[in-house]
Amino acid sequence: MSPFLICHVPGAAATSTPPRTHRIAFATSAELAAIQPDDAYLADCLQGLGVTPVSCVWTDPGVDWTAFDTVLIRTIWDYFKRYPEFLAWLDRLDRLGVRTINDSALLRWNSDKRYLLDVAAGDVAVIPTHVAAADQIGGVLGHLRGQPVVIKPTVSGGAWHTLRGVAGDTALDHAIATLPANLTYLVQPFVAEVASHGEWSLVFIAGRYSHAVLKRPAHGDYRVQEEHGGSALPAEPSPGIRAAAERALATLAALGHAGYSYARVDGVPSGGEFLIMELELLEPSLYLAGFPAAAERLARHLVGALG
Repeated sequence: MSPFLICHVPGAAATSTPPRTHRIAFATSAELAAIQPDDAYLADCLQGLGVTPVSCVWTDPGVDWTAFDTVLIRTIWDYFKRYPEFLAWLDRLDRLGVRTINDSALLRWNSDKRYLLDVAAGDVAVIPTHVAAADQIGGVLGHLRGQPVVIKPTVSGGAWHTLRGVAGDTALDHAIATLPANLTYLVQPFVAEVASHGEWSLVFIAGRYSHAVLKRPAHGDYRVQEEHGGSALPAEPSPGIRAAAERALATLAALGHAGYSYARVDGVPSGGEFLIMELELLEPSLYLAGFPAAAERLARHLVGALG
């Protein structure tokens, strides 16, 4: 695998490379300061096409973002814990005239899961979603008494501050009391098929369906993330699931978002419908390591976008 530059590593000697026509910053977090394995082949493809990929920590004040043709948002997996700082970073990139992929306006919209209400307004089947401040969660649950529910911040990732329980149950009430009071939350019914069937993730590149994985939680759990014991295996969705994912992404244009370089649609079949759980256009795992042809397509698209 090709070596990659790391932007502004304090105390480290500067690394020089031959000049290239274009440079792309792979935006990541301090905990993941190098280009990650899932993006490694994408970086190799870009390098082979004459574009230098450089791993840059988004919170590093020493990065000169204007030195890059574009900033590719990848593994900034701490942004939701530093949300005001994240929004300020996007504002700074805009002021500097630095392009982001995906577009910064789309990133802002997608960074807060209240976007699900916008998608649902576009006549798309979405998991029923209520939005509540921390002190309003009890009132919402009063209308769902006896039902299994999931509660999570509107700005979150990786099951951060996520609760599952039965509305009206004392144990859930006690857990809710420990949630940060300064956050806003989604309250949704728990869809049992997530545990029994699994959650689909469909990846789209440059507006077209590319590939999919089926994610399943560990036995006895409901969280599909790998850090919680979940798994993700390549699978081919039915035409109906693909069509539902495409309908969900079609709402972006109606909301004023012209296009995207990458997207991931997460959802679960339930009650004869494919219910959208999330549209991931900010920093999703794209499962490129298992689909090298998809990495090649994305690399070609990015080079084309650079002109």
